[in-house]
This record gives sequence, structure tokens and C-alpha cells, in this order.
Amino acid sequence: MQKGAELYKGKAKTVFATADARYLVMHYRDDVSAFDGAKLAKLEGKGETNNRINAWVMEKLAAAGVPTHFVRLLNERESLVRAMKMVPVECVVRNVCAGSMAKRYGIAEGTRLSEPIFEFFYKSDALHDPLCNDDHIRVLGWASSEEIAAMKAITHSVNGILKPMFAAAGIDLVDYKLEFGHPVDDPHGALTLGDEFTPDGCRLWDAKTGEKLDKDRFRRDLGEVIQHYREVGRRIGAPGV
Repeated sequence: MQKGAELYKGKAKTVFATADARYLVMHYRDDVSAFDGAKLAKLEGKGETNNRINAWVMEKLAAAGVPTHFVRLLNERESLVRAMKMVPVECVVRNVCAGSMAKRYGIAEGTRLSEPIFEFFYKSDALHDPLCNDDHIRVLGWASSEEIAAMKAITHSVNGILKPMFAAAGIDLVDYKLEFGHPVDDPHGALTLGDEFTPDGCRLWDAKTGEKLDKDRFRRDLGEVIQHYREVGRRIGAPGV
């Protein structure tokens, strides 16, 4: 399906219209950013790598019964997705304490949690994506009680699917974020997983050494970012990575 006009340019992806309003083309660029855009760079091969990793993950989730916006790969850097009206919150699950959670509560990074912790964050670059709770989301009209419950349930289901898959590849799924919405052609239908699942939006550590395999390599100037992204893709079996 051919792409049309540019609709939206995010930090690392550009979204294009198609001749069918139900579908969009998601183009993965080589851009990488951190700290709400304060740190920027281009990393050759990132767009292609993330496109293929995301396709693999989305296909695995769909096969397990998770509704997603992903339709199919179009080429090395582009995927066809369903057009969505997104809920303006991020859903985060933490299996291991790291990143902002470690800083917020003064807990040592790498502390194993007795069970997964779920968090909501309001999507706003200007406000630095603040932590929020069910009441904020419901009272401020960002989502209904039913949608809140569904986002939690699906996110925990995704954890149950992906955590053992990554473990089988020798990778700890430390934490990750998901975003949800409703397809534009079915606005009252099932809540659907959107956006992406790539090393940009999750923490992945080597299960034996603890080596970081995700965007923390860029945030913390550890180097060899794309090499480690590709290592993730190869370990999980994503074709073409």
C-alpha cells in the first residue's frame, strides 16, 4: 500500500496517510533521542532494526490473542498499521527496579521485584510524562474505568507472553511501556495495542552479565547502541535483523 501525505513526525518515527483512511504507514527513522529531546543523534541502521524487531514482537502478541494495530511489514523501514485514536497515557510494567523508579524511591537499580509493578504516565513532553493514577485518568477524561481496567489487564498479559520469550533468548525483560487506543473504524471496539515495542521503549539486560541491550546505552553513553539492538533481534529470532 502506497504512503501519502505526512501526518505526524515523532522523535523516531514518521506517520503517513494512505488511500484508505483505516490504515497508516509507520516509517522508522534513524533518529534517537533521550531526556525529552535534550540529547539527539542519528544512528545508522536503527530504523530498519526497530521496524523488524517491532514486527516480530507484534506478530507474537497477535498470535497469543493480543489485539494490535500492526498489519504487516512493507519494506525495511516501514510497516502498515491501523489508524488509531490513542489514549494519552503510557502503561509501564517493571519486573526489575531501574531508571526513574530507582531514582524516585531510592531503590538500588537491579533490585528484583517480588511481582510486576504497573504504573501509568500521562503522555506530555512539555510536562515530562508525569506519573498519574486511575483517578487522574478517569476524572480528567483521558479514559474510562473500563478502558483503565483493560489497559492494565492487557499490559500484564503482554508481560506474561514476552517475559518468558525474552528469557529463552537469555534476556531479562526489565521494564517496558505500552500505548493503547481504538481503531478509527471501530471507535467503540476492543482496546488495541499501538505504537511500538522496541529497545527504544523497554529495558533489556543480558540475563547472565547484566549488560544493557537497550536505549540506556545511548542515554548513558555506553556506545555500540545499534550493535546491541541487533543482538536483541538476532537472539529473539526476528527475521532480517
